[in-house]
Order: sequence, then C-alpha cells, then structure tokens
Amino acid sequence: RQPHVRFAHRDRAHARSAGMNATASSAPNKVFAWPVRIYWEDTDAGGIVFYANYLKFMERARTEWLRSLGVDQSRLREQTGGMFVVTDTQLKYHSPARLDDQLLVTACGTKKTSITLTIAQEIRLLPSNTLRGKLLNNEHPIMTEYELSALPLVCQGSIRIAWVDTATMKPERIPQHLLEILE
Repeated sequence: RQPHVRFAHRDRAHARSAGMNATASSAPNKVFAWPVRIYWEDTDAGGIVFYANYLKFMERARTEWLRSLGVDQSRLREQTGGMFVVTDTQLKYHSPARLDDQLLVTACGTKKTSITLTIAQEIRLLPSNTLRGKLLNNEHPIMTEYELSALPLVCQGSIRIAWVDTATMKPERIPQHLLEILE
C-alpha cells in the first residue's frame, strides 16, 4: 500500500484572490509531487545542483507518478513490447538548489495525443521542516496547485514522451488501456 498526502485549501479567500476557483463545491486541482534531497553527488564545484541533474529528478518524478497511477513500466514493456522515450524537453531555471536542500518535483500530464504525452513539471524548494516531515514520510505526496505555489520555484519544464516499439524504436500508438489510465 502506498500512502498519499492530500492537502486542502487552507484559505479559500486567498485562493479566490489569487484567481483560483475555490468555491465550496469545487475540488482543488491536485498535483503529484515527489520529494528529493540534494547530496554532494548532485552538486557542481560551486556547490549548487548541476543543471543536468534537474532532468534526472524530473525523470524520477515522472516514473513515480506513473507508478502512483498503477503503471509498472517494466511489466508494461514486457507485455506490450513498447515503452516511453523522451522526445522533447524545455527547462527554465529560476533559482539554484544546494547541498542538503529538500525539493518537491511535480508531474502533471497536460497534453495527450495517440502517440505522445506532454508532462508539465516543476521543482520547488521545501523551506519548512514541518512540511518536510509530512512529505518525506510518504511515498507519493499530492498537493494542491495553491499549496505548491507558496513554495519557492527552482526549475520548471515541459517534457514530451512518445510511445515506441522497443524492437524498432519507431513511434506507435499508446495502448488504449494506458490512455484510459492517463485520463
């Protein structure tokens, strides 16, 4: 069993003033977030996270996001003969992460075609020890967009993945059952 952390809007008036729909009947948009701690191996000579490592953190969060949806990529590859490959990345760096920082890496599907899936991702700094404890004790934290927006933004990106046949590496349609899971 994999626990989830779910947070609700604490201040609906603030959410409305920020332009978010926060009526009593609406559910806040939930976003998958994966915790990452920064180690020496993640940093460069200047003591900040090496820029390419943000892509690694995003890859881990995408994999865990799919797992949280019940998608085991190894089993999927064995059963279908297909897999996802990255076809396009766009990143913008906002502020550096440093040794011992604790981050949240999000993953949220934004656009889907029969062959590709685009995933919006953000990396945010966890400044609060209280929040850190809640999140790092759970494998698949889920937060609202409102709560995430309060955390300092480190990096954001858009990653497009395509479904390919593993033998030929040619694009194919994403299996229907997988498309339904990604709804």
